[in-house]
Amino acid sequence: MAVLSTPRSAVELASKGRPVKEILFRTVLLASLALALIFLIALLTFVLTEGWPRLDARLWENMPSIRNPEIAGAQSAITGTLWVISLTAVFTIPTGIAAAIYLEEYADRTRWYNRVIELNIQNLAAIPSIVYGILGLGIIARTIGLGFSVITASITLGLLVLPIVIIASREAIRAVPPSIREGSLALGATQWQTIYRQVLPASIPGIATGSILALSRAIGEAAPLIMLGAVSFIRFNPDGIFASYTVLPIQIFNWISQSREGFHVLAAAAIVILLLILLLMNSVAIWLRNRYQKRW
Repeated sequence: MAVLSTPRSAVELASKGRPVKEILFRTVLLASLALALIFLIALLTFVLTEGWPRLDARLWENMPSIRNPEIAGAQSAITGTLWVISLTAVFTIPTGIAAAIYLEEYADRTRWYNRVIELNIQNLAAIPSIVYGILGLGIIARTIGLGFSVITASITLGLLVLPIVIIASREAIRAVPPSIREGSLALGATQWQTIYRQVLPASIPGIATGSILALSRAIGEAAPLIMLGAVSFIRFNPDGIFASYTVLPIQIFNWISQSREGFHVLAAAAIVILLLILLLMNSVAIWLRNRYQKRW
């Protein structure tokens, strides 16, 4: 009786040199990670050390000052940032989730217009942010007539991060097993009842994580807001969606541009505040993912 066996020469030839390549590839990855962490830690240490003298209540209680950095603060910039990001979330998250539901659950992928929509969403995610600023200036601020206001900045930033929300929401919806949908439909539920009661609750962790990370990108954008009239010196908080405004990135840019050392210290302290807001948002995203994530 003949015994079938794999030729040893073929196995040895296939595996020859593989451990060396794997070790080399892993070493390159670890070196890249270590280099990135070193630069990040150095940057955070420099910013924290530079801005430590002004990390006190004056920073968020006082308004900006042109002449005296000792009494200057960033209250108007912090308040404007919260206004803009809050309205951006109101515009972006419902629209992004609705678009993701349509593309994943209702759209016929054989239709040419659905393919065009998907292609455009992928392309829009890679467009530089300054292009959105020009779009907001030409259409939202001037053609529609909303002017240089909080709502103009929010709509523009919403358009900037909308593709990210759509893509993240689609991935979260796609991760729900088809058996969940099939079981719900088999029990007599309609398609919308299946989506509302089964698919969306199961995909909330991924949707929330993607949305918060998209807003984290929007909160640090300065280029589009420069085009939209984010004034660098404002001594009042926005009192509505049509009010003038400033945000932390613009205020930081203004302080960095000053020649006096005291304003550079203020800029470093404001960077720390902005990083703390980003860290808080990312922490909430991680908590939501770990708290509500389901493993199928």
